[in-house]
Amino acid sequence: MPKNVVNPEFLPILEKMPSFDGLSGRSLPEVREIFMTSVRLIEGRPLPDVEVQEEYIPGPAGAPDVRVLVYRPRTRRPNAPAMVYIHGGGLVSGHPEVDDPKCQVLASKMGFVIVSVDYRLAPEVKYPAAIEDCYAALKWVHDNAAQLGINRDKVAVAGESAGGGLSAALALMARDRKEYKLAYQLLIYPMLDDRTATKVDPAPDFGEFVWTRSANKYAWEAYLGATAGSDDTPAYAAAARARDLTGLPPTFIGVGSMDLFLCEDLEYSRRLMASGVPTEVMVVPGAYHVFDMFVPEAELSRRFMEAYCAGLKRTLGL
Repeated sequence: MPKNVVNPEFLPILEKMPSFDGLSGRSLPEVREIFMTSVRLIEGRPLPDVEVQEEYIPGPAGAPDVRVLVYRPRTRRPNAPAMVYIHGGGLVSGHPEVDDPKCQVLASKMGFVIVSVDYRLAPEVKYPAAIEDCYAALKWVHDNAAQLGINRDKVAVAGESAGGGLSAALALMARDRKEYKLAYQLLIYPMLDDRTATKVDPAPDFGEFVWTRSANKYAWEAYLGATAGSDDTPAYAAAARARDLTGLPPTFIGVGSMDLFLCEDLEYSRRLMASGVPTEVMVVPGAYHVFDMFVPEAELSRRFMEAYCAGLKRTLGL
């Protein structure tokens, strides 16, 4: 895919961004270091009206405690909305600090109390460790609602890339276990379907930049501990495998027109709508994977955030 189809505002940073093509166990330490560098590249000034606190919360049964970052507006209001935020990184890298600028803005702009989850990564720990860590964070939010000052009826889940896929899986898990009810799921270019790593795609040029097909295949197999695209991948690992999408919370799905995940995200959106789930979809023209993280001030990045914030406000009655 020629670079002349990339939105001009996204081009300068693309020259500096590494490709994850050829990701492997040998190159994974370098990729994780890239994420550390990414923090320094995209970090902004702390917002004065948001406080950030590190917590260690009880993990799943028999597992270690889960580290989370809690973002709260300094001017607190009773019954605030809450959000469990899940970072990206292909299930094999990343940490909550990458999303610090976004979480601070959401806490400040929307009044959310945000709990950003530092879940365990593959291949050191495979499925279902990551999703169970995220469920433990959802449990902690509900168990500590009074202390956090949040409204249990206004808890959303959100995440980008692998975190968007984990958010979708968490929504399925919450629906099925019937312990907690989510009010909204915000899926930002989510990683939903392991079959994308193996199938012949009618649009082979998607995913040329940043997150590529080879990286996707390695990441899924590291997480699953099995071949990507097999018949028995669980829905809580890859949400697109769920047969029944009824009863899920209102949803926003956003993705770039050049993203590897475009087709799987549009298909999941279609299935949500067919299942009666209120669903808003936004495709950002000329945008590659994680465009908004690295060029947040671009006009399309601002419009993207405004769109999903509007969806949150409308649905949660903010």
